[in-house]
Amino acid sequence: MKVFVVGASGAIGSRLVPQLIDAGHQVIGTHRSPSSGERVRALGAKPVALDLLDAGAVHEAVREAEPDGIIHEATALADARFGRNFDRTFAQTNRLRREGTDNLLAAAREEGVSKFVAQSFASMRNARTGGMVKSEDDPLDPDPPATMREASAAMRHLDQAVTAAGGIALRYGGFYGAANDGLIEPVRKRRFPIVGDGGGVFSFIHLEDAAAATVLALDHDGAAIYNITDDEPAPIREWLPVMAEALGAKPPRHVPAWLARLIAGEFAVVLATEARGASNAKAKQELGWTPRHPSWRQGFAEVYGRTDAAKAASRAPTRAKVGRSAH
Repeated sequence: MKVFVVGASGAIGSRLVPQLIDAGHQVIGTHRSPSSGERVRALGAKPVALDLLDAGAVHEAVREAEPDGIIHEATALADARFGRNFDRTFAQTNRLRREGTDNLLAAAREEGVSKFVAQSFASMRNARTGGMVKSEDDPLDPDPPATMREASAAMRHLDQAVTAAGGIALRYGGFYGAANDGLIEPVRKRRFPIVGDGGGVFSFIHLEDAAAATVLALDHDGAAIYNITDDEPAPIREWLPVMAEALGAKPPRHVPAWLARLIAGEFAVVLATEARGASNAKAKQELGWTPRHPSWRQGFAEVYGRTDAAKAASRAPTRAKVGRSAH
C-alpha cells in the first residue's frame, strides 16, 4: 500500500515510518522544514513539504502522491511550553486538528483515498463521573475546564469528522519513549507535584507501541475510534514517584489542591485529582494489537533509566580521558 503520512518527522511519525516500511508499505512523508525533510528521507520515505492549513497545497500533494491511505499525525507541540492555559499551548495544534483534518479529508474524498487514520487523544477527555477507567463508548466531559475547552472541541471535531468519513481516530495515551519527553525536566526538577490526593488517572503509551497500533489500524476496515494506551491506567500518586525514581530524581513534592489552583490554575487541579484513564480492550480485541510495553512501570525504568544513564555518561568522558592520560 502507498501511504501518505502527515507529520512524518514528528515524535510518532519518526517511529511510524520505519514500521510501515517494514510492513511492506511505500511511504510518502510530509515535513515543514529542510532539516525535517532530510530526516524523513533518512527514515526511508519520500519527503514532501506541506502546510496542512493550505487546502490547495494539501489537495495537490495528495493528488500527486496517489496514496491508498492517509495517516494524519500532525501536531505543533515540538517546542511547546506547558503552563496555566492548555488552549494557548495547543492553539496551533487545535487548528491542525480542525482545519488540517478537514483539508485532508476533503482531499482524500476528491482523490478516492479509501483509508484514513488520524491521531486523537485519550487522556483528560472523559466525563469525570463514575469509574476511573473509560472505554470509547463512555461519554466525554460535557464541561471541561475553561482553559481546555478549545482543545476539547478540536479533538471532538477530529473524532467526529474522521469517523463520519469512514476513517479511524486513534486516541493515544500520553506518549513516552523520546529523549525530549516533556515530562523529563519537570519531574527531574520536582516541578510536577502530586496535587491533593493525586487521584487523577493517566493512561500512557510507548511511542513504538503507538506506531505499531497505527500500522494495524491502517489495515482495518470501517469507521472506528480506539484508545491506544497501555494495560495499566494509574493515578498520579502511583506513577509519578516511579518516574522520578527512574530518572534518579528526588520524590515528587505534595501540594494541596487550593495552592495548586492558585499557582497552576483549575485545569491542573482537575487533571491531578479527577482525570479518567482509558481502556485499551477494544483496540487489543479488534486490531489484534498487543503493546510490547504493557505497563509504564517497566517502560519508565527502560526509557528514563536509560536517559538518566546517558546523561551521566555524557559527563564521564572528560574524567576518563584525564585518568588515561595520567598513565
